[in-house]
Amino acid sequence: MIKLNLSADDVLTTTRAVRKRLDFDTPVEREVIEECLQIALQAPTGSNSQGWQWIMVEDAATKKALADIYAHNFSIYAGSARSNTYQPGDLRYEQKDKITESATYLTENFHRVPVIMVPCIMGDLDRAPTFQAASAWGSLLPAVWSFMLAARERGLGTAWTTIHLIGDGERQAKELLGIPDGVTQAGMFPIAYTIGTDFKQAKRLPLDPILHWDRW
Repeated sequence: MIKLNLSADDVLTTTRAVRKRLDFDTPVEREVIEECLQIALQAPTGSNSQGWQWIMVEDAATKKALADIYAHNFSIYAGSARSNTYQPGDLRYEQKDKITESATYLTENFHRVPVIMVPCIMGDLDRAPTFQAASAWGSLLPAVWSFMLAARERGLGTAWTTIHLIGDGERQAKELLGIPDGVTQAGMFPIAYTIGTDFKQAKRLPLDPILHWDRW
């Protein structure tokens, strides 16, 4: 098993959304995924609910069906105004073409990844009150991020995507995966070993416009 022996700060600052550097040809062992998940389950969970559920898809036909749902929704999203809201001079505007190219590459190759992960949380969060929704997401998202960090330490790449949930895609994926009623999907994650492990910190906006002390 690969262990990169990264420091806590390194793993936190170099865990990227990996798309173009996913290794489609190297299998990912179940025991590696299970070890990452055992680490993820140590994450905080509201009221000790532990209401998370994890679907790991290895079957080629199922991966292809999920990838088709994703690709259909990506074509809709990519053509919407929502996907291009930044203006020249904004750091995110300068990065958008590279991000779009990377996202398109993943869309075209999603079915090739060794494993697709769909994490879920118990509860129907569609139009749920803010408290209920925040509590539920707060009981899942830390665990998902912990999984991604553990995967990075083991030479695996991941990317948090939600585009398959647009429109009817959520229902289609639910039926495909046999997800029961009253369970909410959080995303769809490619899991693969990475081509190289030398990921660097991303360029981010400065603290000034986003940090508030005592009041907004």
